[in-house]
Amino acid sequence: MENPGPAQAQAEVAELLSDLIRIDTTNTGDTATGAGERAAAEWVAGKLDEVGIGSQILESERGRASLVARIEGADRSRPPLLIHGHLDVVPADPAEWSVHPFSGEERDGYVWGRGAVDMKDMDAMVLSLVRDWARTGVQPPRDIVLAYVADEEAGGKLGARWLVDEHPDLFADCSEAISEVGGFSITVRDDLRLYLVQTAEKGLAWMRLTAGGKPGHGSFVHDDNAVTRLCQAVARLGSARLPTVLTPPMRQFLAAVEDAYGIEIDPDRPEEALARLGSISRMIGAALRNTANPTMLDAGYKTNVIPGTAGATVDGRFLHGQEEEFERQLASLIGEGIQREWIVHDQAVETTFDGPLVDSMVAALRSEDDGARPVPFTMSGGTDAKSFERLGIRCFGFSPLRLPADLDFASLFHGIDERVPVESLRFGVRVLDRFLRAA
Repeated sequence: MENPGPAQAQAEVAELLSDLIRIDTTNTGDTATGAGERAAAEWVAGKLDEVGIGSQILESERGRASLVARIEGADRSRPPLLIHGHLDVVPADPAEWSVHPFSGEERDGYVWGRGAVDMKDMDAMVLSLVRDWARTGVQPPRDIVLAYVADEEAGGKLGARWLVDEHPDLFADCSEAISEVGGFSITVRDDLRLYLVQTAEKGLAWMRLTAGGKPGHGSFVHDDNAVTRLCQAVARLGSARLPTVLTPPMRQFLAAVEDAYGIEIDPDRPEEALARLGSISRMIGAALRNTANPTMLDAGYKTNVIPGTAGATVDGRFLHGQEEEFERQLASLIGEGIQREWIVHDQAVETTFDGPLVDSMVAALRSEDDGARPVPFTMSGGTDAKSFERLGIRCFGFSPLRLPADLDFASLFHGIDERVPVESLRFGVRVLDRFLRAA
């Protein structure tokens, strides 16, 4: 007989997600203009307390709150499993949306709102499951540490990184962790879906470029123009296509794509094959190489005045093992006469797709979907794994969702009309239930 899964968790997961979305936890990168992280942490604490699960809330700054709880497992001698999720979200403009981004509206089989896929869906799935377990007396095989953290969308300095630096004892005995951006499906055909489990993510290198020059009157012939010098460097960065580098998880992923689609992939031109994956190919393709994308410019104060300085920000990302090479690439492209300083600089993270925990992920997915084929992948963005990995924790992205074949999932991350199917949430709860009972 088919396992119906945790009934109460499946019944309440969409409602929990809607309620959490309604708590506006916008992270602007500035505590003074952010909102809601304390309220969200208190809401989670209340939901845990209702079923007898204790927790603690810690603040790095006033309002920048993270919650930590520990659920006792059957075998206390085993190292705990960490499940971490962030409570903050990126800003959203209601004028651009079909529904209000903080309404948490359930419509057409989806829960809509900012954070629906990044990553309040996973927050709600885990919360609904542990509440169900507490009500029904289920005990996991080992301790589970829950961390609902602040500030991930601004690099985690006031959330996961602060917890790791100031309260490492809360996580020091954890050996493995799961979190966002992994375990979601890509439909190949009716009887085959690839489930992408994140085993690696690129490093962060957000930088500010500053060019200096001689200020002067805009009507003069001027050979030492800071704006010109900066724009030349920005143009070189923005138009550069850095060399392809196939890391171990990317090689495994491409091999799975070859097998699933019955094609042969040219290792020098893998983008052509990745195009078969639809919109998600943008996310996967960005993990084929280091990248540096200009994002903001700042120069001048009057049309007829040549300024003495000009600035730009650049979103840089480097693959695991490529940090030194990326530094050389940047130096070559930026050129002389421009200063570079880091805004955020953080490590790339990579682990292998093997071991008992991975076996449990694979088994859980296949138990809920006969057509599931789990494969490792590298995420082009970043998560709080960068912080928790510093404690020696092996980190994975495993937030399982079986998605409709026609859903443009990649566009929903930080996108307009962010939403997640209710049935996908229930699927995720069932998979997590199977996985955590065996992990």
